[in-house]
Amino acid sequence: MTPQDFDYLRKMLRERSGQVLSAEKQYLAESRLLPVARKHGLAGLAELVDKLKATTAAAPLTVAVIEAMTTNESFFFRDKMPFDHFRAVIMPALLAARAREKRIRIWCTACATGQEPYSLAMSLKAIGPALAGWRVEILATDLSNEVLDKAKAGIYSQFEVQRGLPIQSLVKFFTKVDEAWQIAEEIRAMVKFRPLNLLNDFSPLGTFDLVFCRNVLIYFGQDTKIGVLNRLARQMPSDGFLILGAAETVVGLTNAFKPMTDQRGIYVPNVAAAKPAPASNVLKFAAKA
Repeated sequence: MTPQDFDYLRKMLRERSGQVLSAEKQYLAESRLLPVARKHGLAGLAELVDKLKATTAAAPLTVAVIEAMTTNESFFFRDKMPFDHFRAVIMPALLAARAREKRIRIWCTACATGQEPYSLAMSLKAIGPALAGWRVEILATDLSNEVLDKAKAGIYSQFEVQRGLPIQSLVKFFTKVDEAWQIAEEIRAMVKFRPLNLLNDFSPLGTFDLVFCRNVLIYFGQDTKIGVLNRLARQMPSDGFLILGAAETVVGLTNAFKPMTDQRGIYVPNVAAAKPAPASNVLKFAAKA
């Protein structure tokens, strides 16, 4: 791949998906995109880039390139602490605050192959009788249709179920299917999956009491991070909760959220702050798909 082709690829990825690919990652791009080129009958990466320049944002080749370059690392109960907070801090607060409506909406913004929303669903099952009569919705989104198809099927390898999943949960909620494991229908039914690019308008989704936006902002540039966080704030009530990844923060990016006292990784809307600034101009490059 020539430096010029790599520069074009970096720009396209940033404009279409928000991903910032550093200059030293050319080897990563080449290793991930050579199989894409072969699959589409192209001679190599030079021809692939030429085809990209002649296609629209919604073209299958463009989508395939973006999906190939997206990191979809995920495992059950990843990092543990957010799920401890979910059970011990967030759900008790929401159960008290929503006692009249008896409705809670949760959004996993970059769900990859589904382990995060399914971990939340299993955690809700553990709450048991306290949720009788409640409607708890879990929406899980990702820009990759390929990983969403896997998430909907809920079938995971032995290696995948061994990463973070307690043996009690494996026995209770999974069934052996050949050499893999499938999560129970009752858990799958608790999660609705749909494709979504965070650069696109997500206001039609409505408001959410809890948003998991973990380990996705780290791949975005500064302006994109600010735009996404400010728009998330507009989708949440004043007593909602935002969960970011361990390496992510709102500090220095926006005053729309503030860290929750003594609860690392949890952020709450900053009701004392001014309205969030308009989304960054970087969003104008969002894919039309």
